[in-house]
Amino acid sequence: MVNQERIISEFIELVKVDSETRYEQEISELLKAKFTELGLSIEEDDAQAKTGHGANNLFAFLEGTGEAGAPTILFTSHMDTVAPGNGIKPQIDSDGYIRSDGTTILGSDDKAGLAAMLESIRVLKENHIPHGPIQFVITVGEESGLLGARNMDASKLKASFGYAIDSNGSIGDMAVAAPTQAKIIMKLHGKSAHAGVNPEDGISAIQVASKAISRMPLGRIDKETTANIGSFEGGGATNVVCDFVKLVAEARSIVQEKLDRQVEAMRKALESAAEEFGARAEFESQLIYPAYVHDDNSPVVELAKSAAAAIGLTPRTFHSGGGSDANIFNGLGVPTVNLAVGYEHIHTTKEQIKVVDLVKITEFVIEIIKQAAKG
Repeated sequence: MVNQERIISEFIELVKVDSETRYEQEISELLKAKFTELGLSIEEDDAQAKTGHGANNLFAFLEGTGEAGAPTILFTSHMDTVAPGNGIKPQIDSDGYIRSDGTTILGSDDKAGLAAMLESIRVLKENHIPHGPIQFVITVGEESGLLGARNMDASKLKASFGYAIDSNGSIGDMAVAAPTQAKIIMKLHGKSAHAGVNPEDGISAIQVASKAISRMPLGRIDKETTANIGSFEGGGATNVVCDFVKLVAEARSIVQEKLDRQVEAMRKALESAAEEFGARAEFESQLIYPAYVHDDNSPVVELAKSAAAAIGLTPRTFHSGGGSDANIFNGLGVPTVNLAVGYEHIHTTKEQIKVVDLVKITEFVIEIIKQAAKG
């Protein structure tokens, strides 16, 4: 039922539209036109004003055609890409992969999800497939730390449960759990002095920070928890004892209590080192997005597994180490699982996706819709 030539053509059209995160205005207008042409109603929120990005989040709604009482199901993808994502020149290679010319990303993250949505709607209409109400939510700023979803107008959500089309892995894989993340800013204030004349009168913020980091549990803490120092900023001339350092870090865990313990351990390491050397410490931690966990028997997972098996896929559930818009939807009370799209080497100029996977993910979405309509 999926028209392979058509979905390839539409995918290529989408990736050719520049939409690096913060600059989503052009792709937003194109998507609004496409969904409207397909007969869906479109709403927007005010995410643009809240985030400074180029567009708002889009909410497209397809009325149900099946029996009354079918649940409203959600599908979500994001419209922005990482850089370098301008001037993408997609090409279909002889091995069945679609790639860029190697100077940019491809943008299959997540325009493959968008293409699957649009082709699914066409297939439903052309084949008169009964379905329940469907809401498609297209976010801005996913690549900027889920900024669009985090600033979404939740009152516009109508779905009982849903699926993000935005995970790594083979078609049929689904992320049923993903961690919460804390963004951590640490600052150390030492005391400057001449490094050659009277270094003993100074307090090196670099030395204190190094001691603090050595005391922090970092990397893989356990199977559900990680932590990392992303940047270490401070210092200047070698003849001055450095009096200020800023550390930017993160901690993640699927279990909130474990995240709390990890953040507290990093705080204590910073403060103990500062006290030891007579420096002053500042510690700030902000929860960026919530965790979610679905067991394999939960309805949203069972439906996806059943749909995958029905079209010959091998369903596989896994716990992701990264966050996605699915975290936000779960946090807003819409049980959501993240479906693998099949893209490879995302966020690099080697990004690629198989033509057959564009077809497979669309077939998967259609089968989920069909089975959801049966209740």
